[in-house]
Amino acid sequence: MACTVKRAFKYRFYPTDGQAAELARTFGCVRLVYNKALEERTRAWRCERRSMSYGDTSAALTGWKKTGELAFLNEVSCVPLQQALRHLQAAFTAFFAKRARYPRFKSRKKSRACAEYTRSAFTFRGGELRLAKVSGPLAIVWSRPLPEGAVPSAVTVSRDAAGRWFCSILCEDRITPLAPAGTAVGVDAGVTSLVTLSTGEKVANPRHERRDRERLAKAQKNLARKAKDSANRDKARRKVARVHARIADRRRDFLHKLTTRLVHENQMVVIEDLSISNMVRNHSLARAISDAAWRQLRAMLEYKCAWYGRELVVVDRWFPSTRTCSRCGTLAERLPLEVREWECGGCGARHDRDVNAARNLVAAGPAVSACGAGVRPRRESSSRTGRSVSKQETRRATAGISRL
Repeated sequence: MACTVKRAFKYRFYPTDGQAAELARTFGCVRLVYNKALEERTRAWRCERRSMSYGDTSAALTGWKKTGELAFLNEVSCVPLQQALRHLQAAFTAFFAKRARYPRFKSRKKSRACAEYTRSAFTFRGGELRLAKVSGPLAIVWSRPLPEGAVPSAVTVSRDAAGRWFCSILCEDRITPLAPAGTAVGVDAGVTSLVTLSTGEKVANPRHERRDRERLAKAQKNLARKAKDSANRDKARRKVARVHARIADRRRDFLHKLTTRLVHENQMVVIEDLSISNMVRNHSLARAISDAAWRQLRAMLEYKCAWYGRELVVVDRWFPSTRTCSRCGTLAERLPLEVREWECGGCGARHDRDVNAARNLVAAGPAVSACGAGVRPRRESSSRTGRSVSKQETRRATAGISRL
């Protein structure tokens, strides 16, 4: 049965000089309103112990527009300014719910330049998109069609560090779930191989950042030699940003193709819950882990499985998938990273480190899915029952898991 989801379609467009100037002015006003509202809310709490809501900041915005100092806010559309206040309210909501840190001020150089327009501030007719107080339609490159009969509900215009302009059109789309596949796959993330599947297949890591590292280093060295606040420095900065954009685009494209393939071919996808923020503290592997983009891989799997009626199972990070023999369940004592193959002391089977981990993950998947609990082993150094801790870990971690 088809489901309706809100989906954003991102396109590149090429503004005229007048449109670029107007949009850049809008970006600046959005940033100013966000920062000023954040400053006012912070001051009200620290000095008066008074909390401000979105309605209070919206009323304050009306007052700011009437002052001579901020009268220029009337020159741009009011909708992106109101949306900036709503985004600030969402940031405070996440902070009070302990899902995020305290909101930070937007920087002119480091923050993303963007503005959001709701339905009252744009028109979309005959394939032409027009924004309020922006002359003429946007010259959009329609790289893919919008859903048939789609009615956009919001448009976000942005400019990246490389100077490229994008518009993201939010609309409803009907997605038909895929036919049941009847297969499951375990996915073990790695650095040498980006992912290793329980079928034994290894997907090579493209290493996009490493392939362009020489080009990136040359551009960064050229940037470091330019005088600050000069036109040449700005040109050099854009060259560095273009290299970064090239790397990010290639990485995103590869991950989209990989995750789409995994979701289309399997009914259940089993992955491991990795603590990437802790793993990147290893300075020897941080650059390679960041280039692999495991977090982005998981995010794509999550929403694609939800769209197409697949099941994504996340196994506890403490499950010893690497050290457990996928044939007999014996738990090895220690396996350093440099050991890529090992022999089981219980049954004598010889395992590839990554393939064995993927097979253990796919074996644990149905149990985790059915029970809703992790397969986390015991971590105590001693046992109350007098039994060996390693045996207890093996018994608990492999309980209810069928052998391959």
